[in-house]
Amino acid sequence: MPNYKYSAYQIDGKKVNGKMIASDGVELRTKLSEKELFLTDVTEISENISQVRLKTEQLSEFCRELGMMLGSGIPLVRAISIMADMDMSEKQKNIYVALFRSIKQGLMLSEAMEMQGNAFPQLLISMYKASEESGQMDKTSKKMAEHYEKSNKLKKKVSSAMVYPIILSVVTLIVLLIIFLLVLPRFFVVFESFDAELPAITKFMLDLSNGLRNHWALVLCGGLLVVLGINLVMRIHKVILFKDKMLFKIPLVGKLLKTIYTARFAQTLSSTYSSGVSIVNALNNARDTIGNEYVSNQFDEVIKNIRNGGALSESIKKINGFKPKLSASILIGEETGRLEDMLNATADALDYEAEMAISKLTALLEPLMIIIMAVVVGAVMISVMLPLTTLYSSIGAGV
Repeated sequence: MPNYKYSAYQIDGKKVNGKMIASDGVELRTKLSEKELFLTDVTEISENISQVRLKTEQLSEFCRELGMMLGSGIPLVRAISIMADMDMSEKQKNIYVALFRSIKQGLMLSEAMEMQGNAFPQLLISMYKASEESGQMDKTSKKMAEHYEKSNKLKKKVSSAMVYPIILSVVTLIVLLIIFLLVLPRFFVVFESFDAELPAITKFMLDLSNGLRNHWALVLCGGLLVVLGINLVMRIHKVILFKDKMLFKIPLVGKLLKTIYTARFAQTLSSTYSSGVSIVNALNNARDTIGNEYVSNQFDEVIKNIRNGGALSESIKKINGFKPKLSASILIGEETGRLEDMLNATADALDYEAEMAISKLTALLEPLMIIIMAVVVGAVMISVMLPLTTLYSSIGAGV
């Protein structure tokens, strides 16, 4: 709903300025009349109040603290006020203060969160909106705190797995630049002083070294243009779909991604469905957390089948990118009438599988990166050693 900035007068003639969410100007006027305020001027605010997006660990902390206080009987306004006084970054504090002011004006928590622009994900807003209707905000807060803790744990596992390959790749690139720009030229000057035929690999390395030294500005600009071009191309929706689909065909990586995507989906679906959100809304929220456009796009057909009375297990089974274990578990839940319990159990099991798969991939990547680095550096060394052997033979024959 749009956010309005208004000016109004109280019965005693005092002017009041404020902000309020309403579906339109008529609803805004009605809400103000109920508070004995008479609207005089209104402006729709089109921009978001906050462009800051809270991190996963911050969302987990927000839900945990709010759940603890609401569960202890502390009113929502007081709980947000206490949280706003905690030690945190200035940007995060501004979001909490804005929440407190909006709730104090009479807005629901979900409405106040929506006013913060990108600060809170739509999933969390939808969860609180459903809990406001059911009166279980404390339970929802605790459940979402656990959800974001698990998401953050899995995210950090993936990030940690990529640290070593990235560091090794950067080190390899730096070493190669030093070799091509500083070391090899000295050897090649010696080789060129002898009028002898150089091996093909040495000629290639010589041309590459000269190209980098003599046209470094062109190479640098070309590299930047390539990176920029790839970045622009990767924003095209069809390209994103193709890339996300091809990821599943990469050996080992494809299997790992299937496990991670299935774990993310099962975890979110479990959290939303067990909090009383309808299955269609739960699916819409869960699809946005998968992180793969190719998989997410398949949910249009899934939701269509569900609305037409189809079984969730059969619809999920048709999705390319999920492990078969998910649809099998959902089927058992549907047959036993314990879908919520099966989703929780499946989410936990898939989280563990994802962690094990990431650990295995990390264990394979480390020796693989070392082998690649050894092959590249070895090729450079061979390009130097081969002509040296030839030159020594020529000098010995001359003597």
